[in-house]
Amino acid sequence: MATGKTRTIGAYAALLLLSVIWGYNWVVMKIALQYSTASQFAAMRTFGGAVFLLALMAAMRRPLKPRAVKGTIVLGLLQTTGFTGFIIWALVEGGAGKTSVLSFTMPFWVLLLAWPLLGERIRGLQWGAVLLALAGLLGILQPWHLQGSKSSMGLAVLSGISWALSVIYHKKLTQRIPDLDLLSFTAWQMLFGSIPIVLFALGDLDQPIRWTPMYMIAVAYSVLLANALGWMAWLYALQRLPAGVASMNSMLIPVIAVLSAWVQLGERPTLLEMAGMCCIAMALLLIAWINIRRHERVDAAMGQD
Repeated sequence: MATGKTRTIGAYAALLLLSVIWGYNWVVMKIALQYSTASQFAAMRTFGGAVFLLALMAAMRRPLKPRAVKGTIVLGLLQTTGFTGFIIWALVEGGAGKTSVLSFTMPFWVLLLAWPLLGERIRGLQWGAVLLALAGLLGILQPWHLQGSKSSMGLAVLSGISWALSVIYHKKLTQRIPDLDLLSFTAWQMLFGSIPIVLFALGDLDQPIRWTPMYMIAVAYSVLLANALGWMAWLYALQRLPAGVASMNSMLIPVIAVLSAWVQLGERPTLLEMAGMCCIAMALLLIAWINIRRHERVDAAMGQD
């Protein structure tokens, strides 16, 4: 029981670290896009992250041969190509801003899909957390005020759906192969998923990259932290928490993104956005309290609460 509690707390710690890294990455990305196109930057952070992890494995003398190659490719297409690719397309078509954060409709798609596909039912006080989180996300995004084309908003939502499908698929894959090496699995899915993005970037060379110190810092942050460490933290948490719980906690990311943009970019949130952040914070605390109180050991191979 103590081991189960420790694993649960460790998973929430990984999600907290992930939320800080990915939340601030929206500011990093916004800065980086001043020096290169979206596809160029995305290709660097996905392919670069994969190369870094594979080099780390080689330095640690760990086996480089991938396992479950077909499953890893599918996950890479959903988690790296789809999630990142749809965001890029949305940014190209509709610009930056809150449209990109629509990708964080992902938790709600997971909740819809996890019930029939994984048997993860929403119970008791979890419904209250879901409603609080939904109200908070709406307060932050304010879709009735979003600027940009309908196609860009649709593409951003598709990125969330693609991420949600990757969550479901990952849980299904670890049911069949529960002993997948986390580092190897993260590296190879990222490498396979980066290939379509790199090919897309090669056709987008009209605008040369401006290799300023700020851009190189942004690339390093995205490669080493947002991609390499970030996806490892996500898969680590996903192996130890139900898919719906892990995805609901990821909604702390847009809260941190809004606060970071406020501090560094001067994008001050409205009163409605502040209320939304408070709702999400309360929802996350409620979800964490419910699951830690259970002291349950959530096995990565099981897709159930």
